[in-house]
Amino acid sequence: MKFLRLSFIPLSTDLGLLLLRLTLGLSMLMLHGWPKLQGFGKIAKGFNDPLGVGSQISLGLTVFAEVGCSALLIVGFLTRFASLTLAICMAVAFFLVHGGVFGGEQGGEKAFLYLAGYLTLLFAGSGKFAFEK
Repeated sequence: MKFLRLSFIPLSTDLGLLLLRLTLGLSMLMLHGWPKLQGFGKIAKGFNDPLGVGSQISLGLTVFAEVGCSALLIVGFLTRFASLTLAICMAVAFFLVHGGVFGGEQGGEKAFLYLAGYLTLLFAGSGKFAFEK
């Protein structure tokens, strides 16, 4: 079972963290954050306001997390800050916007999976393949 530990691959944990950062960062940025940034004016009026701060501010905070913090994850800079910010964003999405529901049309399964990945990066850090050490 030594083979399954991947100890024969130097830096396998760091490669795994790099893959997780790139996957979460790029998918969140390109699939969720960038469309919100581009359509900010149209989206802002009807955007969910689960914290009661106003739709524009809620969207602004979401775009900051999904674009800005995702970019930080991709390059591996301020990884724990970015992960915490994104984890909070996904916790709000999962628990408040989706009501903690996984399935159905309005289910929050994606938000929950992103939340789990961001919490992993929060605890594990960026790994060696990052701008921070």
